[in-house]
Amino acid sequence: MSAPRKRIALVIGAGSVKCAAAIGMQNALARAGVKIDMLVGCSAGAIYAATMALGRSSEETADYTRRLWTSEVAKGRSRHSMLAMIAPRLFGFRADRFGLRDDTVMMARLREAFGETRIEDMATPLHITATDFANGEQVVLSSGSLVDAVRASVALPFAYSPWRLGDRLLVDGYLSDPMPVGVAVRQGADIILAAGFESPYQESTPSASRFAFQLSAIMSNNLFKSNFAFHSLAHHGEVILVTPRFEQRIRLFDTDKIPYIIEAGEAAAMEQLPYLLELLGSGRPAAVEAFR
Repeated sequence: MSAPRKRIALVIGAGSVKCAAAIGMQNALARAGVKIDMLVGCSAGAIYAATMALGRSSEETADYTRRLWTSEVAKGRSRHSMLAMIAPRLFGFRADRFGLRDDTVMMARLREAFGETRIEDMATPLHITATDFANGEQVVLSSGSLVDAVRASVALPFAYSPWRLGDRLLVDGYLSDPMPVGVAVRQGADIILAAGFESPYQESTPSASRFAFQLSAIMSNNLFKSNFAFHSLAHHGEVILVTPRFEQRIRLFDTDKIPYIIEAGEAAAMEQLPYLLELLGSGRPAAVEAFR
């Protein structure tokens, strides 16, 4: 009696437009005949995981996300939030409404991309993570509105307001775990491919916003490293970290660099394919050598 096929999860961590590297991973896996059984997405990674889970090709995923995640989603400013930050008593500061950027364009694009789709109806099982604003706990969204789940997962503190789902106020998933490998572990994945990205440190901090981004990078990178180390040791199966190497500096909305990012993701995945094929039992010498 043959052993059951091992379940493979692709976890796409936080990383803004760098998450497009997962499309390159998708290309490499498809060519090798490797099926993804589960997708987990966090922060901007939730956008890519959601698009892949719908069953769209790598070309469609790249096109959708290139149009969805642009600098236009961050151009509109929230006048009320700015005033409430300066004079909270006068203008009535509210945590559930505080975000310095207006999310109107973002919501319009999310609805255009995902419509009324529900997570439980996806072609590939999908889990999206966010963070409970009240207690910092990770919240895993595996059912319900896809638009709501993605919006909650990308609720970057200070930039976008938290998102309410039921009785919970949710913020960006990276605050609880920038690369939620633990979700795939709990969902029974045997092999986990983890696309992880460290946040860039600021070269200088001449403004309050850059100061905030630097603190955020310190926090998220330390959390990324510690959580990944824990799950690598504790997981009963295999966790394979795929880290694309970028020679170019990539900023938050550098969507013009998506082709370059995809290539880097594909190259990083190709490096891991021989080992992955061996784990799957399809690592016949000729097959493995073809990917070395």
